[in-house]
Amino acid sequence: MGKKRTGRGTNAPAAERADAPVSESMNAAAGAPANEEMNVPAVAAAVPETDGRKPLIAVRHIRKVYRMGDERVVALDDVTLDIYRGEIICFLGTSGSGKSTFLNMVAGLEKPSRGEIFIGGIPVHKLNEEGVTLFRQKNIGFIFQSYNLLPMLTALENVSMPLVFRNVDRRRRSAMARGALEAVGLKGYERRRPTQMSGGQQQRVGIARAIVGNPKIIFADEPTGNLDTNTTKDVMQIIVKSARKNGQTLIIVTHDRTIAEYADRIVTIRDGNIVDIS
Repeated sequence: MGKKRTGRGTNAPAAERADAPVSESMNAAAGAPANEEMNVPAVAAAVPETDGRKPLIAVRHIRKVYRMGDERVVALDDVTLDIYRGEIICFLGTSGSGKSTFLNMVAGLEKPSRGEIFIGGIPVHKLNEEGVTLFRQKNIGFIFQSYNLLPMLTALENVSMPLVFRNVDRRRRSAMARGALEAVGLKGYERRRPTQMSGGQQQRVGIARAIVGNPKIIFADEPTGNLDTNTTKDVMQIIVKSARKNGQTLIIVTHDRTIAEYADRIVTIRDGNIVDIS
């Protein structure tokens, strides 16, 4: 669990610009003006390799404002941060601090009200819906608090799902899924359904699903929130070991300081702002 605090992140002063309208769609692609839609070639969806000195993820002055009637809720105020290839970084904060909103912005699940997000030089904030979907398929794996397994599918079938969307043939994806399950200690569980497994076993299936396609980035949103203390330790060790072995960038979101201690850097978020990086 050794840490190597790098201190590479920054939280820049607020930009002097009016809020951009909040958009729920993922329009506008690379090189296009902010409010225009443009398709991104499929070849641009894969993140290029970086040399380790340049940030893999560069977040610049992102702000997210939700409007509910006449009320404006600032979920992220003005956040600037660099995240590096192979780094394990944790966003720590209480409920409503903005940490999950940050994850959604970087993963392309939501668009910022303003600001820029580059992953491997690709402007994720400008990708249209098709482009951002392809981008996630090629580059990102997700680990969820509630596992998000399909109850009618076996462990093997659940782990294989990301490969279906990549058009991997059935025999190869079955072999890859078996390998991922073995990597998380679930060899022999291939035919079990979620209802036949404990919470810890279900989360291991979730981890196997996240790593099966060897994505460059893993997002873990409160990955142990539904687990007991002993299972939490086992699951976190599996997640971290896998990321280290495969050179993946792991981004953890949690309210739990114990979980944050597994990271190389801890970014504390409060009221939509970065207040500390350690």
